[in-house]
Amino acid sequence: MTPETLFSLQGKTALVTGGATGIGRMAAEALVRAGARVLIASRKADACIAVAEKLNALNAPGQADGFGGDVATKEGIEALASEVQNRTDQLDILMNNAGVSWGAPMGQFPHEAWEKIMSVNVAGLFDLTQKLLPMLMKSGSVDDPARVINVGSVMGEVPMGDGAYSYSASKAAVLHLTKIMAKEFSPYHITVNALAPGPFVSRMTAFATGDEETREKVGKSVPLGRVGREEDIAGCMLFLCGRGGSYVTGAVIPVSGGINVVTAGNIFAEAL
Repeated sequence: MTPETLFSLQGKTALVTGGATGIGRMAAEALVRAGARVLIASRKADACIAVAEKLNALNAPGQADGFGGDVATKEGIEALASEVQNRTDQLDILMNNAGVSWGAPMGQFPHEAWEKIMSVNVAGLFDLTQKLLPMLMKSGSVDDPARVINVGSVMGEVPMGDGAYSYSASKAAVLHLTKIMAKEFSPYHITVNALAPGPFVSRMTAFATGDEETREKVGKSVPLGRVGREEDIAGCMLFLCGRGGSYVTGAVIPVSGGINVVTAGNIFAEAL
């Protein structure tokens, strides 16, 4: 078994939601470089088309197609699923990456921040997966299952409100849904796993990662001393989507630089 065999995605077709920026953009490039045809969808069709053009200019083994798609509403999800079906009769990989956040301090956090965040991050993820399940079932086999990758967050693993209460709760729901889906989809030869990222450069985290000085400050609070890089996401995607990940389901990969295992201080340190 060679590295090329383990991680090649030649002949595969993937959909990455929210694929024009941030972690979705990183994942899309990794998939294209591994040989997959990658459908990139987000609310901003122009941005998706532009990213697809840039990825196609890499002369990588795969290719990209960009178009608009919104997982915030029932109608948007139905339209996105129909567009995918119009563009391909094959779907091997689904990356549920589209997400939104809302920040406000305790005592000022608005009620509407719950409906909006849960609708996109949880209901949208679930409903789109449900709509595309027949295509994934068609692609999966015992030797080479179809793959679903849900993007959660380290904030869904550890009790970090940090002003993003509904976001943290939504990502905890994503991680739990991942395990439920993994259990229920196994008979159909579909693996379902999740990423739980820490801080990465993205539009959502631009306030904290938008410039080098701020990134360094944020990185110092991460146990491994830095914010995430493109290769951190790429490595996870190639493992989970390639032959080497075909026996893994229900896993949550903590791509967070160790934030997921930060605990209280050593309470007996002073005595020792």
